[in-house]
Amino acid sequence: MNVQPSEIDAFLEKEAGLGKSFDAGVRRLIIAGEPLHLYFINGLCETRFIIELIESLLAIERKRKEPAAELVKNHLVHQSVEEVTDRTKLAHFMLAGLIVIAVPNGLFAVDVRSYPGRQPEEPDTEKVVRGSRDGYVENVIVNTALTRRRIRNGNLRFEMMKAGSMSQMDVAVGYIEGLANPDLVEKVKKEIQNINVDGVPMADKTIEEFIVKQRYNPYPLVRYTERADIGAAHLLEGHVLLFTDTSPAVMIMPATFLQHLQHAEEYRELPAAGTFIRMIRFIGLWMSLFLLPLWFLFAEHPNMLPKALAFIGPSKETNIPLVAQILIADVGIEWLRIAAIHTPQPLSTAMGLVAAVLIGQIAIDTGLFVPEVILYTALAAIGTFSTPSYELGIANKMVRLFFIISAALFGPAGLVIATTLFFLFLVRLKPFGAPYLWPLVPFDAKSLFTILIRRQAPEQSGIPEINRSTSG
Repeated sequence: MNVQPSEIDAFLEKEAGLGKSFDAGVRRLIIAGEPLHLYFINGLCETRFIIELIESLLAIERKRKEPAAELVKNHLVHQSVEEVTDRTKLAHFMLAGLIVIAVPNGLFAVDVRSYPGRQPEEPDTEKVVRGSRDGYVENVIVNTALTRRRIRNGNLRFEMMKAGSMSQMDVAVGYIEGLANPDLVEKVKKEIQNINVDGVPMADKTIEEFIVKQRYNPYPLVRYTERADIGAAHLLEGHVLLFTDTSPAVMIMPATFLQHLQHAEEYRELPAAGTFIRMIRFIGLWMSLFLLPLWFLFAEHPNMLPKALAFIGPSKETNIPLVAQILIADVGIEWLRIAAIHTPQPLSTAMGLVAAVLIGQIAIDTGLFVPEVILYTALAAIGTFSTPSYELGIANKMVRLFFIISAALFGPAGLVIATTLFFLFLVRLKPFGAPYLWPLVPFDAKSLFTILIRRQAPEQSGIPEINRSTSG
């Protein structure tokens, strides 16, 4: 390529802020009697790498009498040196953390990226009693390496793409060739290519909204994980994973309703214990959806109860309608959850005491709330927190409020109709062509048994039917 380093200086001044941004650096040298310029971004390249490259170039220059372009091309000591034929890519390479080297008649990019970030550690949202303690971090290269460490197969693919016309965010599509549905892989890649936005500051969540297009549907159509072992397990089941740089969460596609209820802890215990944990979690799911609406319905219509359950319902009356008490308590717990997220750790204990003593007990003592409202609201909240998927728990809370309002407005018929509409809504969802309520709809007894019962590893079928039937 017929190019001069001075021309690259002018190009990068315009496209990468060279000479304007303090972290855009350049080192100008004379190698083999010709100018050689190294361009880099401080913070994305370690200083020792830059020094080692310069030392290797100077050492080679003393021993060999070749043009500077040939010295760099043939003798630069680094495993990742790419000759650049399109100068329009230089700014992106530099801003991505690569070192760009310009010499007369030669342009090169050296991948010495060293992004700032934390070391792999167990994610807070997916802890296990026994198991691996490494989790995904904010570096896409580290995340793909953690996954490949668990799947040492030549068919494992990580295809790197870019998202955002300005941000040029690195996005890697991970799948196992021969297991994953090729149509799904192509669809995901096409959707990423069609993302027409300047940047994706929210990383994976922004990309999800472009790919899935679920609008105001509260139920998650993809699954997230920050555990490398869970990501590897889903790859072996034929799923497609999406790794986004700057995000420790990996997107799993497709994902059904019941798959959001699975947790790594179930597979770290004996099959009997894992099944017990799973059943308790399913009970928690039922509580999070139906416990409060049913209790309210029976409290308002005690004639529906048999004599053995006549004790259900408030034992005394208050001035505030029962439905208002439930809604205030339920929304109040959500306020406390939000406050806990934004409260510094040293103050969170004090906030919990205020919530438990002042809001809960005093509200009962003053007669604003009946004790049963606090009890059943707390049980429903515990059921929500027992759901492994944070997004699914929030969606269930929203549906629970819908059930309560329906029961308050239209009585038993309202709750039945609301439940039917809820079921039909989930049946219609088909993320990436996979039925959301599988294996309930369409019914698959064998797969349903596998989801309900934690089976031993030799008995597990590997690829789920929804992936196997479309994996070619």
